[in-house]
Amino acid sequence: MLTDPVELLKALIALPSVNPMGGEADPEISFEGRVTEYLIGWSRELGIEPIVHEVEEGRSNVILLWENPHQSESVVILLDAHQDTVPVTGMTIEPFLPVIKDGKMFGRGSCDVKGGLAAMLSGFARIVHDAPPEAPSVMLSCTVDEESTTTGINALTTWLSDGELPCAKPVVAVIAEPTELDIIVTHRGVVRWKIETTGTACHSSTPELGENAIYRMGQVLSRLEKYAASLPAVKPAHPKCGPSTLSVGRIGGGASVNIVPDECWIEVDRRLIPGETAEEAQQSVIDELDSLPFHVIHHQPWLTSAPLPDDENESLANTLMISIEKVAGPHEMIGVAFGTHASRTARAGIPSVVFGPGNIAQAHTKDEWIEIQQLQQAADVYYQFCKSFKSL
Repeated sequence: MLTDPVELLKALIALPSVNPMGGEADPEISFEGRVTEYLIGWSRELGIEPIVHEVEEGRSNVILLWENPHQSESVVILLDAHQDTVPVTGMTIEPFLPVIKDGKMFGRGSCDVKGGLAAMLSGFARIVHDAPPEAPSVMLSCTVDEESTTTGINALTTWLSDGELPCAKPVVAVIAEPTELDIIVTHRGVVRWKIETTGTACHSSTPELGENAIYRMGQVLSRLEKYAASLPAVKPAHPKCGPSTLSVGRIGGGASVNIVPDECWIEVDRRLIPGETAEEAQQSVIDELDSLPFHVIHHQPWLTSAPLPDDENESLANTLMISIEKVAGPHEMIGVAFGTHASRTARAGIPSVVFGPGNIAQAHTKDEWIEIQQLQQAADVYYQFCKSFKSL
């Protein structure tokens, strides 16, 4: 079986697991099923019977659990990496043909986050084969749908909090994302929702007989632009992960150019810093638009993800840093603007950080790649951390 992180990454890249992200699914490349089947077979070759949780039809979390046979009540640590990738439209390389050149491996998911998954699998295999008697037990979760609506991590954290676990609940979690071997100890969250304006349709030759919903949305957009610009002054930026932000990313409306439109909609992305909640952030926008001279409809958010605060993971980060420095020399504890699964596991009561190989600048790109050296170092760090972890 494959245990080398480079060979594992080759195998994973060659298995398409594209998340359609709301677009049309291509049965040849979409969803995680191919990777899921590979993980199930790989786990059984390792001698671990996987726990498979179907999140939705054809999409399953795969959980690998190694319980230390030398301890009756060992602590459990959680490693998590997602199985899916973003789409491949516009790529300038063959997305599912892993190629190594100049110390880099190219292919969709190489950086985000099949590189991290391969490194975790490699480190997990080493623990199974060569763990000292005092090592903790290790749970490796391979989750689905990270790139879109996060159904996989939601199902996992519900199971960890409310399910009948076959072991003790994990005491810490390390989430794989491209961090260049630094540790993300804090990051922003997000809430996304649709805002709608309505009007009265009529023929465009007599627009005075109708009410133009797009013109109304223009007033909404003008107000939101000013609101977004004011956020940094209203809410001081977090020292590690920056300020609160608001962005309008999509707009639509109207039926035809010769009809005064009776509806228009936009989609809003509001980034949250530690200390903010999705509910408060959305309500602030509702209040801001409430003084407009027409009704504005706010739909329920379709995605909310809390920020990751750095007030409960310091001990975990310090412990992980010891393993990083042993393998790869000095690194940093940082904050970032994007979100990860770590905020979900943290909200489930598990101190969490983010760590993995690769640079986020290479994620989702037309020629996505990862440095081979970082991939190998990350695999060793995961192993060293799992081998030596005691308790916080």
